[in-house]
Amino acid sequence: MDINVDNLISQMADQLSARLEGRPEPLMIGIHTGGVWVASQLHELLQLSEPLGILNIAFYRDDFSRIGKHPNVEPSNLPFDVDNRDVILVDDVLYTGRTIRAAMNEIFDYGRPSSISLAALLDRSGRELPIQADVVGRQLSLSEEEHVKLCGPSPLTLQISKPG
Repeated sequence: MDINVDNLISQMADQLSARLEGRPEPLMIGIHTGGVWVASQLHELLQLSEPLGILNIAFYRDDFSRIGKHPNVEPSNLPFDVDNRDVILVDDVLYTGRTIRAAMNEIFDYGRPSSISLAALLDRSGRELPIQADVVGRQLSLSEEEHVKLCGPSPLTLQISKPG
């Protein structure tokens, strides 16, 4: 399956631009690692004036037993105040919803935004929590055994691995 990631990001930027029309300058936060790569491109396309925030949600996850701990965790970097601001949270693949839940928990540790919009490059089936993206590059139907991974940072490409 050949998916043009740059085209998806461009479409997402158009959707976000329309969604944010009339709102004061939003903040953008990418989830480490793939979400940051996507957010970097969206941030540039939308010409946002605030710097890009980076979340590393490793310590906020509730599924360490399944995914394992990461020994070299870098801290998050939110170089702005999130209180009463519109936040665009960006991830590469929305799957179970657990990453997004962890990201929102961490954002609320920094303050209380007025809103959080979720942008995901890919939305695949398999949700375990009632979380959905506001802006999606593409819906992707994969079996439970299949995996999708964003490779980058330049160029951004997708790898889909199938069992067997």
